[in-house]
Amino acid sequence: MEIKTDFLIIGSGIAGLSLAIKAARIGSVAIVTKKEKSESNTNYAQGGIAAVTDKTDSFESHINDTINCGGGLCKKDVVDFVVREAPPRIAELIEWGVHFTKSEIPPHPYDLGREGGHSRRRVLHAKDLTGHEIERALHEKVAALKNVTIYENHIGIDLLIEREENRTPRRCNGAYVLDINNNIVNTYRAKYTILSTGGAGKVYLITTNPDIATGDGIAMAYRAGAKIANMEFIQFHPTCLYHPDARSFLISEAVRGEGGILKLKNGSTFMEKYHVMKSLAPRDIVAKAIDNELKMSGDEYVLLDIRHHGHDFLINRFPNIYNKCLEFGIDIARDPIPVVPAAHYICGGVAVNHLGETTIPHLFACGEVSCTGLHGANRLASNSLLEALVYSDRVCNKIASGFASAEESKIPIRAWDEKGATESDDSVVVTNNWDEIRRCMWNYVGIVRSDKRLERATRRIDLIQHEIDDYYRNFKVTKNLIELRNITIVAKLIVECAKKRKESRGLHYNIDYPETNPKFAEDTIIVNEKVNSPRS
Repeated sequence: MEIKTDFLIIGSGIAGLSLAIKAARIGSVAIVTKKEKSESNTNYAQGGIAAVTDKTDSFESHINDTINCGGGLCKKDVVDFVVREAPPRIAELIEWGVHFTKSEIPPHPYDLGREGGHSRRRVLHAKDLTGHEIERALHEKVAALKNVTIYENHIGIDLLIEREENRTPRRCNGAYVLDINNNIVNTYRAKYTILSTGGAGKVYLITTNPDIATGDGIAMAYRAGAKIANMEFIQFHPTCLYHPDARSFLISEAVRGEGGILKLKNGSTFMEKYHVMKSLAPRDIVAKAIDNELKMSGDEYVLLDIRHHGHDFLINRFPNIYNKCLEFGIDIARDPIPVVPAAHYICGGVAVNHLGETTIPHLFACGEVSCTGLHGANRLASNSLLEALVYSDRVCNKIASGFASAEESKIPIRAWDEKGATESDDSVVVTNNWDEIRRCMWNYVGIVRSDKRLERATRRIDLIQHEIDDYYRNFKVTKNLIELRNITIVAKLIVECAKKRKESRGLHYNIDYPETNPKFAEDTIIVNEKVNSPRS
């Protein structure tokens, strides 16, 4: 079946939903999301959105904090317009019904948090469930729009790319999408396709991300021939709850922002050895420090101590964290929290310009799937939701400016062809390869890397990819197979980018090149030179 729409938005996080609200004023919108509509990285974001909303703060301060954190790779013009466009985007969220935590201290109306790398309190939040509150409000807004259709339990397979005779992409015309519940592949033809699929944390064994974060948009764009950038910069969140029964639960950076202190199991502090901001240092420094201390001590975790604030403050400021920890027998008002680093955010992705345009016409990307130049080599805390809001607005404005004169492609699109493909009778192949990829990335392409480790990862990933490609050609597609195919490609891109960067910078630390080298003060770019047609 072919489904026609003006806008095809793949992903239902803050980037996709905020874009859909604005795009619906222009034309028809189809949102494809591979689980329930509220399942996204946004929904799990605890900390908040960084924005200058206080008179004692300044754009210059936020800009400097972002650039200082970015390891010399931030695009200064991008940082400038994202920071300066923040206030109107925040005002829109409030207008759409997002309830940020109010301040009890006048004159500022909202309580502002502080997180690692920020010199001021500027993070708007909804307690410690900011992402959940934003998703609630945006979904309510979208539900009231008649020309927006959400396709839940649908996953994109490949983009529909119209090409020149030499295989150069002429434009994107939509995507092949699997209806997971009915096991049917449909064709979605769109004037404009927007990737807002979020991150790729599930490429790693230990992650704060939900199961959906398998890098689908990055992999789809790479297969289509779009430019990919800076995949080596994987942000490991320093503080993921360590407990055998806890499933990758994040302890927000806002806990350190409110005075939480990192300690070893013996009670001694250690961050003063690594940075002048101590426990409030940027994430890359804190994650490397914890990793180093654990390797030296042999301990399995460090402690995050916020007990000095007392029960009443903690249950009010961090109700979600307090109650979740209590489920595992940890009363954070009396007990320090055991934490370890975990893969959290990818600063690279599909390369886009200032308007969210990829290198393929009619294909846009916004949110974590994209690489805008805002984060550079290391993302400043709580800048990610802001980036998604600003770029979704810019994407919509760009499309709106030429929408009336835009022509729909007349090229016929072939229906998905599964001739010769059979039902898989050996799903253990998918499960085993999934596990092997994630362990390989954790062991060899984690917080600390080396040339030898990267070569080991390359050999293993190449073997797995060959096996998956063969499997993909011979069996009918399933959600698990599509995701495995995608995380394998994303893993390969991370390794290839890491091998190109012969230095240590920001989130990329290679023990063979421990110093930052000015020669590498540029983006790492990869383009798929062997574009193949999808199975159609």
